[in-house]
Amino acid sequence: MTGLIMLIVASVAFVGTHFLMSHPLRAGMVGALGEKGFAGVYTLVSFLTLGWMIWAYPAASAQAPAPLWDAGYWGWILATLLMWFGSVLFMGSLRRNPALPRPGRPIQIIDDPNGVYAITRHPMMWGFALWALVHAVVIPTEASLILSFAIAFLALVGAALQDRKKETLLGDVWRGWKAKTGFVPYSRGLKSADGFALVTGTVLWIAATWAHGALGYRPAGIWAFIG
Repeated sequence: MTGLIMLIVASVAFVGTHFLMSHPLRAGMVGALGEKGFAGVYTLVSFLTLGWMIWAYPAASAQAPAPLWDAGYWGWILATLLMWFGSVLFMGSLRRNPALPRPGRPIQIIDDPNGVYAITRHPMMWGFALWALVHAVVIPTEASLILSFAIAFLALVGAALQDRKKETLLGDVWRGWKAKTGFVPYSRGLKSADGFALVTGTVLWIAATWAHGALGYRPAGIWAFIG
């Protein structure tokens, strides 16, 4: 099996197991394992399949190392800004996120959207999708595109399926939430992230892009333009 085929198989396993465990298999698994047991199996399978993707990536990259295009100076500028925005969305999603599971604590009311939730009701998923888009733009190899597509597909299709599941479980509570905030960022108007998201997201962005170069990869973010 070639490196690229192995990466494709690993990516399909990563995405497919997420969807299967989150939707058609979830009720049966929770019934058999309980909420905590299900969460444990879900986490284990997710990390194993993600590790498989990471393990398969170097061989796939070596098989087809030539980039398909050159992002150029402005491509890197765009990628830098999108990476910062994705980091802000991700960090903001770690507080008061109604989409996160709450075993044993059913949601009865959701506060009006503010901060990153006024930008999109799925800030964490869009953070992952923007990470994938950025890497597809600036590292346009076949292996990078496969990995990026898998993560973006899981994030955005998963968010859409999550909307459907939450609407079934919560009914008018979730429908009311959907009516107040958009799926696509800024589709309901220009809103600002809150201070927590802006500060912690910027810190994460600076640290992660610094680590990108410190670990031996190509300098990223502002570090690609200084020094």
